[in-house]
Amino acid sequence: MGKYEELIVCSHEIAASTAQLVAASKVKAEKSSRNLARLQECSRNVNEMAANVVASTKSGQEQIEEKDTMDFSGMSLIKLKKEEMETQVKVLELEKRLEGERVRLGELRKQHYVLAGGCDAAAEDGEARPAPAPRRGILKKPPIAQKPGHGEPERDAGLCPPHGANV
Repeated sequence: MGKYEELIVCSHEIAASTAQLVAASKVKAEKSSRNLARLQECSRNVNEMAANVVASTKSGQEQIEEKDTMDFSGMSLIKLKKEEMETQVKVLELEKRLEGERVRLGELRKQHYVLAGGCDAAAEDGEARPAPAPRRGILKKPPIAQKPGHGEPERDAGLCPPHGANV
């Protein structure tokens, strides 16, 4: 721990877990339950406090970054070019690492979904697959309204004639 990003992620996780708890409780509790009302109130407080932690963390991070302003005024042309190239290399390395971490995050989320029971364990080839979504019937888009043809007169379409038109 100790990184600003970790504080932000943990705050978001706490808020998300609290929301899951409230959602699960709503399903099982009676609508007029005092405990459910209290839980919802506490959930709002948790969300508010998590938002405060995130805001404070970002504020502190910005204050520290402002102190680390870059001053290149004393550098020679060669030194500036060297710094530029080293920074480009670092950016490319970080982008490659970021892409790898995104792939890893996706795999972790997939595994979490499998372990949480969100996948159909009876897949034919032994690999877990997401459970099919419940079918609610086939949804069709309504037909798109067509513009009247250029040569066809508009029949009474319920439109008012233009102001001053002879009808």
